Parts: sequence; structure tokens; C-alpha cells
Amino acid sequence: MAESARGFVPFIPAQAALREFTFRAVIVGTLLGILFGASSLYLTLKVGLTVSASIPVAVISITLFRLWAKMGGQDASILEHNIAQTAGSAGESLAFGVGVTMPAVLVLGFDLELARVALVAVLGGALGILMMIPLRRALIVEQHGELKYPEGTACAEVLKAGADEDSHAIASKYHGNTRAVGSISAATIFGGLGIGVLYNVACKALRAWKDTPGVVFGAPLKGGSLAAEITPEMLGVGYIIGPRISGVMLGGGVLSYLVLIPLIRFFGDNLTAPLAPAAAKLVKDMSPGAVRNEYLLYIGAGAVAAGGLISLIRSLPTIWHGMRHGLADIRGGSSASANQARTERDLPMKFVLIGAFTLVALISIATPLHMNFLGALLIVILGFLFVTVSSRLTGEVGSSSNPISGMTIATLLLTCLAFLAMKWTGREYYVTALSVGAIVCIASSNGGTTSQDLKTGFLVGGTPRFQQLAILIGATASALVLGPVLLTLNNASTVYVPAAQVTGAPSVTLPNKEVTQRESLAGHQKESDGRQYWVYHQVDAGGGMARKFLLDDTGKPVWFADPGINGTVTKLPGGGEVQKFEAPKAVLVSYIIKGILNRELPWELVLIGVMIAVVLELCGIPSLAFAVGVYLPIAVSMPIFAGGMIRWLVDRLNLRRLKAKGLTDDQITAEGDKSPGVLMASGYIAGGSIAGIFIALVESRFPAKSQQILQWATANNPFFEGPRSDLLSVIPFALLCLVLLAAARGWLFGKPKASA
Repeated sequence: MAESARGFVPFIPAQAALREFTFRAVIVGTLLGILFGASSLYLTLKVGLTVSASIPVAVISITLFRLWAKMGGQDASILEHNIAQTAGSAGESLAFGVGVTMPAVLVLGFDLELARVALVAVLGGALGILMMIPLRRALIVEQHGELKYPEGTACAEVLKAGADEDSHAIASKYHGNTRAVGSISAATIFGGLGIGVLYNVACKALRAWKDTPGVVFGAPLKGGSLAAEITPEMLGVGYIIGPRISGVMLGGGVLSYLVLIPLIRFFGDNLTAPLAPAAAKLVKDMSPGAVRNEYLLYIGAGAVAAGGLISLIRSLPTIWHGMRHGLADIRGGSSASANQARTERDLPMKFVLIGAFTLVALISIATPLHMNFLGALLIVILGFLFVTVSSRLTGEVGSSSNPISGMTIATLLLTCLAFLAMKWTGREYYVTALSVGAIVCIASSNGGTTSQDLKTGFLVGGTPRFQQLAILIGATASALVLGPVLLTLNNASTVYVPAAQVTGAPSVTLPNKEVTQRESLAGHQKESDGRQYWVYHQVDAGGGMARKFLLDDTGKPVWFADPGINGTVTKLPGGGEVQKFEAPKAVLVSYIIKGILNRELPWELVLIGVMIAVVLELCGIPSLAFAVGVYLPIAVSMPIFAGGMIRWLVDRLNLRRLKAKGLTDDQITAEGDKSPGVLMASGYIAGGSIAGIFIALVESRFPAKSQQILQWATANNPFFEGPRSDLLSVIPFALLCLVLLAAARGWLFGKPKASA
């Protein structure tokens, strides 16, 4: 064991007996995991990012049990809270993997199927946890002084700050007075959650103000534009990821919207024929959004792919080092025994191996995954490789900097190249390749989350075996919920356009082997047409997004179904608009699969994106964050940047106070990760995202009422429609920013206290 781990005594020592793996702790954690999993999925579909849920779950758990104690119940111990945060953290990592991969089936020309999403989430999540268990001793214990696990360490400080009297009494026997370790204000995160809900309900449901103000420039910057999606969840993301990454992301958006789009318009306005890959419109007739959809998406996809691979290549020494340690630990064995201390007991290796083999068998025979032997073999090999990589990198750089996207890209590249070598290039292999990439992505993401949780447990004195059971339970429950949430969001924002208005709508001779399913309209237009239609997916030969049509019994197209995820039609035929979800990394996933297997992508544009990433790396700038900014609408990057600037200001103002207390740089970073500002931002994200999900669901069920509100706001509300609406709508967002600043500085819920 490394010298730094010898003599380490956790907050609750191994020989102490304290309530831990209780039914109430598991249930609270699981329910909170479902809540934050749903909000994280919403966030992933919007911006391709998530933030760690461990600290918010820990804070809410502490608050709920503290309220229960005031009502006469028994407060939870610090180890029960540790179990709750462990069970609750899985939802976020699963949501990232599902949101990054599964919407790609829409681009590939297939329907989102509940069974497929559930299988990928459950099997990938469980596989990541089981593969991480043999690595715990090598990564968490033996390298205690080397691998910091920043989010896990910050969460441990939160749990210590909120520990109950029984926990403090036990800890004080070994550590002296432990009540000076800090303080925590749960009112901050609940306040942020409430504000996030109220803000989005007022903005998106009641149309109290415009949610995306913007401006399109004329000459001499013709085609340039700026906009901002002024929502609490975007602001919260920016605060948590900080000024550096949020600034780099906005830089990518500026390149797209103020450089590349005006450049395309400058050279394309005089063309008298469509410029490929656009097939119908002239460049001069395109809005900035249309130019982005036809050209920039491919450039952004190339940049994201290159940025992910570069980050992975940079990690190769760490990958090799982590693999050697992981294999050595497995050879040495890590099963629990009666002679081991409580804090060293993992789930038995027999359980891990049987469970892993069972999961692989289920993957192989699951019909919705279209799996074959080669695909299952790749899942085992690449899954273990990238779970090891993810677990170690999380310890070094934290969850937010862990290149899961790069690992997913590498998995898809290797899988598709293997399929290409086998001449498996038919459309049926698209789903197989996607299933491999999705399961490895989710396993890698959940492996990193599991390692953070086990680090928290190591510091507070949790039992690894109980934590491993808790996260298996939490992951399974969250996985079963994510599928319905994903389908609900897609259906609620799907727009059905009469096929007669769509260029190139196909007529199909029935019966047809590609037309086997029937469905009716969903979402806002569900009540307008109750008939059932045949479903036909028209695949784009140029590598773009497939189009879905609903055919009558003669094979004639009646409706074009523009999906809620990655769709482009926002206006409903009867008036009103719906919110679309970009799912940026899911589009990249589909482009990789189609680009390799059918070799029909506009590689010129993709390679321009690759070169942009290379230039950024040569300049010493993290290309992946910049590439995401190139891909996303600038309206998303702007509020994220605003949150990052608030974080920059707060950190500058707090720096002198924290240094005066004698804190080291690592301790200052830990204080920032569990500060009132981060808790408030987490509340913004959870509240805003959950409100967005329920608003989409309610509006799809009551489209007439939503239309009435929209018509009234358009006619009577100057904050929503009118010559000054873009400027006026910034006022409530500015107030939202001021509330976040006030909470971060301790003006709303009390001054933050540094840990001793």
C-alpha cells in the first residue's frame, strides 16, 4: 500500500458500528437519482453536458432526514447519507450515456424503442459498476494520496458538514472535535430548485417573456447573429463548469455564428444553384439556422470527433498505467472475507464475474440490440479498457474533464472498422454498432461515477460492499425511467407537417419489407388526427438525417414527422412553436457510423472541423470544449458563459478570505466545489430541467390551452412579442443572475464557512 494510504483513518473508523445500508437510505437515494437522472437527460439533449449529482443528492438527503428528525423520527447517520448519495449519483451518469448515444437511432433511420433504451441503460450501467469493483483497491486505497477524485472529496466534506450527533460522537473519539469541519445550507439548493421551476414555468409555459432573445446582423456582417437561451439550467451549468471552459465554448460559438456562417454567406450569395450538401435551397435564401443545419453540423461533428480522440490520445500513458494496476489487483484478488476490516469489504469476486458474464450473455441474446458475437466481444474488451481509463482519469481530473466522448468515438471507430473489414455494411448493422458504442459509453461513464462514490465512502468510512449494492440498485431504477423520459421529450416536441409541403416525399408500394410498423400522431397534434399510419424511414444517401413519413394504406405519404430530438421544424401547422433538442453528440455518433459503413458523408466539411480542433490544440486550448461550442447553437453557449463569468467573479472575491484561513490550493478548489454558489447552480439545473420536462408533457396533453396562452402573449405581452421584446426579456434573466451571485456570496442564506 502506498505510504500516503498507511495510517489513514476515515471519519468513521472501520471498527465503529453505525447505521448504514438501510431501506430508507436506499429508497431516498434511488428516488433522488431518478429525479436528477431525468434532469440530466434533459440537459444532455440540450447541450451534450451533465454535472455531478452527488453533492446535490447528499445535501437533499441531509435536509430530508433532518426534517424527519424534527418531526420526531430518527436522523440518518453520515453512512446512511453516503449510501443515499451513492444510489442517487448513478442517474446522472446513465443519463449522459443515454443522451449521447440513443437519439442517434433517429438520424440513422430507426424509431426510438423503449425496450432498446432500457436494455442499453440497464446493461451498460451494471457492467460499468461490476467492472469498477476489482479496481477499487488499486485506485481508491493504494493511490489515496495521488488520485484526488475532486467531486468525491468535495462530497465527503459535505457529508461531514451535515453529519448527525451520533456520527460526530463516534468520529470525535478518533479525531477530536469534528463539529468544526464546516457548515451546510440546504436552503440554498432548495431555493435554487424552486426558482428554476418558477422561472421556467413563467417563461416557457405562461410566455411571460421571450426565452431566446437574439439579433441577426446585416451588411457588412451579413448572416452573423447572436442569441441567448436565457434559462436557469444553462446559467447553472456555466457556473459549475467555470469561466475557462464556458469561455472556450463561447469561442466556438463565435467562430460559427460570427465567422463561418458570414463566410459561407459571403461566398455563397452569388451562387445560382444549391451548394452541396444542401440539395434544395440557395445559400442566399438561407437563415443563419439553415446554414448551420446544412453545413456547420458537419464541421462541428468533425471538430468534436477530433477533440475527443486527441483527449483520449493524451491519456494513453494514464490508460496504460491504470490497466497495469487494474490487472495486478485482479490477480491479487479483492473478495471480501471475514478477516477484512469493514471498510475493505467489496462484493465477492465470484459475484462480480458471474454478474459480468450474465450481462454479456443478456447483451448477446437481446433482440432489440441486434447484437452478434463480434459486437459482444468488443463490449467486453473495450468496456473493461474504458471503465479502467474512466475510473482513473476521474481521480486525476474529475468527472467534468473525463473524456467519455472520446472513448465513445474510439469505440465506434473500432467497431465500425471491424464491421467494415467483415463487410457488414448493411443498414441492419447500424443498430449493432450503436448498441456497442452505447453500452461501452454508459459503462465508462458509470465506472467513473462509481469510483467517485467509492472515494467518498473511503474518506467518510463507508463499507464498499454496501455502496456497490446501493449504486447497482440506484442505476437499475434510473435506467428504467430514462427510456420513458426520452420518448416523452421526443414525442412532445415532434411536429407533423403535411407531406404535400415537403420536397421529395416518397410514395411507397405496399406491402414493403421496410414498412412493418403502424402508429398515430403524438404530441401537440395528437388530437388533430386519430388515424393510424404506416411508418416509413427515408434514409439520406448523402449521410444526413433520415426522414420519417407516415403513409396511408395505399403507400401515399400523408405526414412528415419531424422529431423533437434533432428535428428542424419548430412551428406547428396550426400556429405556435415547440422546443427542439439538439442532442449534439448523438448526431456525431450517427455520422461516425454512417460515414464509415456507407462512406457517404461530406468529408470535406468534416475535415475542416478536424483541422479546427488541431489548430486549437496547437494553440494550447482544449479543443473538445471549443468543438462543442462550434457545434451547439450560440444561444446555448451565451447563458453558459454568463454563469461562468459569475463563477469567476465569486471565486475572485472569495480567494483572499480563503487564503487568509491558511487553505491550500486543493482545499480552496474543494471549497469552491461545495460552495453555496454550486449548490444554488445545482438547484437551478434541477429545477429548470424538471420544469422543462413537465411543461413539454403538459403542453402535449393540452395543446389547445397552450395555444391560447401563446396567442394572448403574442398580442398583449411586450416582453414576449414586439419591437423591444428581445431587450425586455433580458431583464428577468439579469435578476436570475443577481440571485445566483447573491447566493454564492452568502447574502441570501448566510456566509459560507471554510472547512477546518
